[in-house]
Amino acid sequence: MSSLMGSGRAGAAGVFSRFEALRPRREDWTKGRVGRDLLAGVMVALVALPLALGFGVSSGVGAGAGIVTAIVAGAVAAVFGGSHLQVSGPTGAMTVVLIPIVAVHGTDGVLVVGLLAGVFLLVLSVTGAGRAIRFVPVSVVEGFTAGIAIIIALQQLPAVLGVEVHAEKILSLAGDAVSAWAADPGWAAPAAGLGVALGILTVARLRPGLPAALLLVGAVTAANAWLNIGLSTIGHIPSGLPAPHVPDVPWGDLDTLMVAAVAVTALGALESLLSATVADAMSVGQRHDPDRELFGQGLANIASPLFGGIPATAAIARTAVNVRAGATSRLAALVHAVLLLGVVLLAARWVGEIPLAALAGVLLATAVQMIRVSSLGALIRSTRGDAATMILTAAATVVLDLVLAVIIGLVVAGFFALQQTARTARLEQTPLDDLDHRDEERDLLDHHIVAYRIDGPLFFAAAHDFLLELAEVSRVRVVILRMSHVTHIDATGAHVLADTIGRLERRGITVLLSGVHPAHARVLTELGVYERLAHERHLFATTPEAITHARLHAARIDHTVSGGRPSAGSAS
Repeated sequence: MSSLMGSGRAGAAGVFSRFEALRPRREDWTKGRVGRDLLAGVMVALVALPLALGFGVSSGVGAGAGIVTAIVAGAVAAVFGGSHLQVSGPTGAMTVVLIPIVAVHGTDGVLVVGLLAGVFLLVLSVTGAGRAIRFVPVSVVEGFTAGIAIIIALQQLPAVLGVEVHAEKILSLAGDAVSAWAADPGWAAPAAGLGVALGILTVARLRPGLPAALLLVGAVTAANAWLNIGLSTIGHIPSGLPAPHVPDVPWGDLDTLMVAAVAVTALGALESLLSATVADAMSVGQRHDPDRELFGQGLANIASPLFGGIPATAAIARTAVNVRAGATSRLAALVHAVLLLGVVLLAARWVGEIPLAALAGVLLATAVQMIRVSSLGALIRSTRGDAATMILTAAATVVLDLVLAVIIGLVVAGFFALQQTARTARLEQTPLDDLDHRDEERDLLDHHIVAYRIDGPLFFAAAHDFLLELAEVSRVRVVILRMSHVTHIDATGAHVLADTIGRLERRGITVLLSGVHPAHARVLTELGVYERLAHERHLFATTPEAITHARLHAARIDHTVSGGRPSAGSAS
């Protein structure tokens, strides 16, 4: 009983220490430069306002939900997140996931998914899952980003063309939008949307620091109101934050909502950690805490749905603006959220007059800016595996769904990595030491003794070739397998090694093992490698010992067996 109580106290202490490591710290706010952070916060808010509205509309929940998400999630993640420079809110990638959820379960379904995803993210942060981001290859990241950019662009076609169509699949939506516009073409919406997009891209090249999106959207809004162009607008936006409330849970659909929440969790974790990594690379002396970042995103996704906001994640584009604007601490992201709240409180009526085509133009420009042609070109030219991984990930992102696309990308990248690793495994007849003992080698061959050294990993991807090559050994009496250069061996490799030894022994060829690493002894024992040897003492710590014993076998001299089975803790 006392032992159980002791283990319980130890477990509670471990959990407490984990939460202690995830909590905010005083130094989060004392190392920044207030002036630079205030200016950066203003710049990010100018960029974030049209994006938040656009992503809210694009998700199907509404512009008000987008701006609430930017305010609430942006503030909570700024305080509790693991990056000093990260800016969070609604994103295009998350919007892609939310559209089918809204279509099937409605607004309350999305809010429930956000709450569940927040809880899941908290669990991931406590278990230390944030460190897994380092295992995601850059080819998967670039392919995923390119696929998201294509989806965002295709999503904007109805608003840019000024038509109203609905479809669950993005390719069907784009095709229906083009067909509807061709049946009754109008030019005001395309002119506004494409004009805003081209203007943003042009200004970004000539004057990167200018808030082009806000200026152009304001110009189109004024022209639509004064000239009575007739463009569809956002409509009513609440002039303040809604009172917090728990959404109605559709208990009958809870199983499917859980599956959707897992997808939102995976996407939120992936995008947030990738964004934090990008922010670190763009800055000097900044390093994010991945587990704490997941903790902050979890709290943000719990808070946002309570106020009617959609699931949020870190935004790579807004984070990049924050870094380029000179942000030095998380105060900049908090200022951005406060300024957006001021817009809602003081200017909601005017924000509701923004044309949907203008917002679609902002998102079109965002999609174009997400695709880094130089990075994609470098990956395509680098290796066949990287190119294939990136292309397949991008295609799966557009055609299938985002989480499945990342899984496919990881599987493809893993396949090429295993293939490359397997090529490093070699079985070769080598000199018995580092000196030039050709006469000794020739003498051993005359005695029908041959030594092979296994280099690299002996695992499932390389084991088959090993079996084929070694099993063809002929006209020898003794084979010495030098194992000291084996870097890794798995169950498949050990099984193949045991099978190969059995084949050789059945043909009357004695097999000796030398230099087995202590770390490999356990798997070799469990998989029956030692049992296939003619004698349990045909194991030697060094190759010279194996050679001496091999001469006795080859000469058919009666001898006392030497050597011994190496244990898991020794090389002999």
